[in-house]
This record gives sequence, structure tokens and C-alpha cells, in this order.
Amino acid sequence: MNTLLLRLRSLPSQRLDMSPFVPQRLASMRPRQIAAITLHQGNRTLPAGELFDVTGSPGGRIVIQSDSELLDNIGMGMADGELMVEGQAGGYLGRGMSGGFLQVAGATGIFAGSAMSGGRILIEGNAGDLLGGAAAGERQGMRGGFLHVRGSAGDRAGDRQRRGIIVVEGNAGDYAASRMVAGTLIILGQAGHQCGLDMRRGSLILNSKPKSLPATFNVSGGHQLTFLTLLNQYLESHSAPWAFPGNSRIRRWVGDLACDGRGEILIQA
Repeated sequence: MNTLLLRLRSLPSQRLDMSPFVPQRLASMRPRQIAAITLHQGNRTLPAGELFDVTGSPGGRIVIQSDSELLDNIGMGMADGELMVEGQAGGYLGRGMSGGFLQVAGATGIFAGSAMSGGRILIEGNAGDLLGGAAAGERQGMRGGFLHVRGSAGDRAGDRQRRGIIVVEGNAGDYAASRMVAGTLIILGQAGHQCGLDMRRGSLILNSKPKSLPATFNVSGGHQLTFLTLLNQYLESHSAPWAFPGNSRIRRWVGDLACDGRGEILIQA
């Protein structure tokens, strides 16, 4: 697979919109055409060639070399191919993504995976608030795909999640799975306060008890759930770890009853 390399020459002074750099758009372009693409940096516009060294052969794979947290919208609307970030990324990573594979070697900002409907995102570092969450004015957050964070996540991970699977290997902040509509959120570290607030459906799977749960969740007893074995097999196919050994007994909470919710929080007993 041909690889296009974009190397950031110097750290930007303002936030930079990276949304034009997706494989399906650049695959048929030549390096000099890519260098002429107009980018928005704060209230300015400038050609990509002033900020990046553009080398390699355009095709189905893009590598961005950057150690700046100001590069926003990387992989926005990505539909296929591969996009690798060697370093940090800013906010809205993979927003609206529908296919392909997006990997970040470092940390990312807010709203990673927001509105994604397909594809796979792997974040090697930490993720900011509202991982897979809904942006202001939107009724749904993540709607499909697989979002994997090897580090920790901020507050409101999975906010208004509609479909798909999110795996956080580290800790998560407060209000995880808030307003969740459907889908699965797995947290292997310590979850914060008020998990599942206003949750309607979906599954929040925790390796240990969170700091607190809303009072409007009811205990539904201990269970051995067969579907967890199938979920484990799916996670293994995506090289993601799993919280529970085989035949584990799970403690189940149901809610949020304050909004007639039928979601579930599963915690290893």
C-alpha cells in the first residue's frame, strides 16, 4: 500500500483544521496538489505546504508526524484506508468516521470518535472528555464502529452513545455512559462518579466498582451471562483486553429509572 507522509515543520500557534487529510480524498492527488490544499489555522487560511513537508506516494495510507495537540479534526469523515498519527492529536479525532483504521501513538483531545458510524480507532495514549460523545446540539454520539483507548479517558465517555463498542483500558472520569441510548462501553480501570446518569439502554461494563452510581439504579442480582463470552471473542479479534475470565459471576444494576431507563451496568462480582 502506498504511503503519504506529512511531517509538521514547526508547532502551530493556533488550532489547525486537519479534516482535508483523509485517504479517500488524497488517494488520487499528487504531492504538489496536496501541498496546495488550503487549511484553516485560527482565523487564517494557508496552503498545507507551508506547514507540512509532503513526501511519499498518495494511496490508501497516510502518516502524520506531529507532536502538537493543536491538530484538530484528524480523520474527520474518513471512509476507508489507514491514517496513522506519530505523536499527539487534537480534538474531534475521527469525527463522523464511517470506515478504515485510524491510529494515534499519543494522546488525543475532546470528542474523539464523536458521531463515528464505522471503522476502527486505536488511541495509544489518553483521550479527553466526551470520548465517543455527542457534540452540542446533537442527539446521538457514536453510532457504530470500534473505539479503543489504551490509556485513560476524561469525563462523560460514551455520552449519548447509540451503537458501537468503546474500550478504555485505563481509568475514566465522571458520568461515564451518561445519556447512553445503546451500544457498549467497557472500562477496565477505575470509573468516576455517577456512571450511567440518564442512561436509557446499552451496557456499561466495569472491572471494579465505580466511585459512585446514581441512586436511581436498582441491583438486579448476580448472573453468569453467556453473551460475555461472545463479546470476549470479538474483543480478541480487535486485540483488545477483556475484564472478566470465563464463567465469571457478574453483578448487574439496571437504570437509570429516573428516565425510565433499561440500561445495564455490569461489574465483576
